[in-house]
Parts: sequence; C-alpha cells; structure tokens
Amino acid sequence: MAKTVLVTGASAGIGKATAIYLAQNGYNVYGAARRTEKMQDLKTHGIQPIFLDVTKEESLVGCVEQILKEAGSIDILINNAGSGYYGALEDMPISDAKYQLEVNVFGVARLIQLVLPAMRKNNYGKIVNISSVGGKVTLPMGVWYHASKFAIEGLSDALRKEVKSFGIDVIVIEPGGTKSEMTGLGTEYMSRVSGNTAYSSLAKGVINMYAAVEKDATDPIVIAKLIKQGIEANNPKTRYVGASGAKMMLFFRKILSDKMFDRLVMSQMK
Repeated sequence: MAKTVLVTGASAGIGKATAIYLAQNGYNVYGAARRTEKMQDLKTHGIQPIFLDVTKEESLVGCVEQILKEAGSIDILINNAGSGYYGALEDMPISDAKYQLEVNVFGVARLIQLVLPAMRKNNYGKIVNISSVGGKVTLPMGVWYHASKFAIEGLSDALRKEVKSFGIDVIVIEPGGTKSEMTGLGTEYMSRVSGNTAYSSLAKGVINMYAAVEKDATDPIVIAKLIKQGIEANNPKTRYVGASGAKMMLFFRKILSDKMFDRLVMSQMK
C-alpha cells in the first residue's frame, strides 16, 4: 500500500518539486501551503492540495485531521515550509524575527507534535526537516534565518533520540544554493530594512553575492531526489547534503577556524 506523505511549502521550489517527484514514484501525496492557487497544477499528478498556514494552530490541526481522516495515516512528514528574511539584526523589527521563527521552528515543531501519535501507533514514520547549509554556516544579514535553521538542527538531533524506539526516523536535509523564490524575497526585504542604514554597503555586498550564487543555483529536483533517498533507506543517514556549493562550504567550515572562515565569507561580499 502506498505511503502517505505530507509536504509543506508545496506551492513552489523544493516543496513543489518533492511533492511531484514522490507522487510520480507511487506515494500518496498531500501538498500543503497557504497559496492554494499555486498548487492547482499538482492535481494533475494525483496530489491533493490542502491549505496550511503553519503559524495558525487551527490550520495545523485541521490539516492533520483531514489527512488522517481521508488517508488513515501520515507515514512521512516533510517540513519544508520556510521564511527567509534577511537584514541586519539592528535594523530588523523583532516582530519580523518572531514571524520567521514561528514559520521555521515553531510551526515545524507543532506539526511534528500532531503527527507523532499516529506514527507511534503504527510503529513507523519518517520526519524530514528541511534545514540548510545555513544551519551550519552563517552569512552576515541572515541572523534570524540562521538562528532558525541552527534551531532545526538541534531540534532534529534531540528528537531523533526520542522517537527512534517507536520506529520513527528523523532526517535532516541541508540544501545549498537551490532555485527558489525565497532568495529574491529575502533580498528585497533586506533592501527595504537595511538598504539605507549604517549597513547599506554590506547589504549591497550580500545582494551581489546572492546574485552570483543564483546563477549556479541547483534545480530543486536534486533535493527531491535526496529526500526520496532518505525516506527509502532502511537505516537513513541523519543528514543529507546537496545542491550548489553545499559540501564545499561545510568542508571549509570544518577545517578553518572561526576567524579564518569569517574572512573567507566576507571576501565574497563585494
């Protein structure tokens, strides 16, 4: 019988590519996002679009209840929905920082809480948390994004130990540069909040760096295939790394001191 998968953030980028790829490979897929109008084409792949705002309790509960009622189980949860506001810590309103943490951390945690009882009952489950290379290395102007992804790394490591005895695997995916809407939206926001402050020259450097990365960004299907590899492994790795520049960045972070790595990163902000 086909495994049932819930993919959040399925209206674009990695989420959409993953939903389609898994549906093409025989999974029963629910694609969840706020922008349901961007998911109508998923129906042609046999995917069920479902509205989900991960910052709203009633939306989270309603989404899980609907899938459990219709499909009987949620075997695999792919926490992909994310927010990527960039800007100097001094410039960013704390309300925007809180929203980013609501989406990237607390929404993820609450959805996991909601799917765990059924997974434990079935003695089976795969929880896939989409982190980022930015959960291991940092760039200036990304303080709250990095804080949220570092949190996902720690949350996943602790959760993995809690649920292993129930037959549930926790898998972290760490993409590098991947084609998505988030980079453009994040740098537009940064221009607004830090483009005319003491950090304006640094903001311009970060925008130029992201523009260069965007040229070599990897198609989201690469990450979709990594996810499939992870959920189909009998003994999955705790982390899967992929896409443009990811392994190289993690290698340099491992071998260089903090200050040497800082100099390497800042040399790219021109």
